[in-house]
Amino acid sequence: MADSGPAGGAALAAPAPGPGGGGPGPRVYFQSPPGAAGEGPGGADDEGPVRRQGKVTVKYDRKELRKRLNLEEWILEQLTRLYDCQEEEIPELEIDVDELLDMETDDTRAARVKELLVDCYKPTEAFISGLLDKIRGMQKLSTPQKK
Repeated sequence: MADSGPAGGAALAAPAPGPGGGGPGPRVYFQSPPGAAGEGPGGADDEGPVRRQGKVTVKYDRKELRKRLNLEEWILEQLTRLYDCQEEEIPELEIDVDELLDMETDDTRAARVKELLVDCYKPTEAFISGLLDKIRGMQKLSTPQKK
């Protein structure tokens, strides 16, 4: 796509890829419409379109997010002990807390976690009961809670 002039009145530009791909979250850049304040007819052609940075956020209960983060850190610590390895060397498995919270009973939750840890040679019972204790009373984070 050649940059031969203003974007024909487009009010929203595509997100610019950030260096390293990391960061706190997605960034959206807003392009000022032609003739906006501070932009004359000869405007900023040499600088390209003027962009203001906006941040897209989703509202969650911070307390629940903190609980979830603490739980994830605990899970990683326990898995490194169970598999007797560094965090990067843990076999690829996904313990989905929201999936566990959707299940009706602790027995079905325990069976699901045991199924995920099938290749672990150490006893997993203490980890599973600790995990079930920690998720008791937690809320799903898949949709924001309204107050």
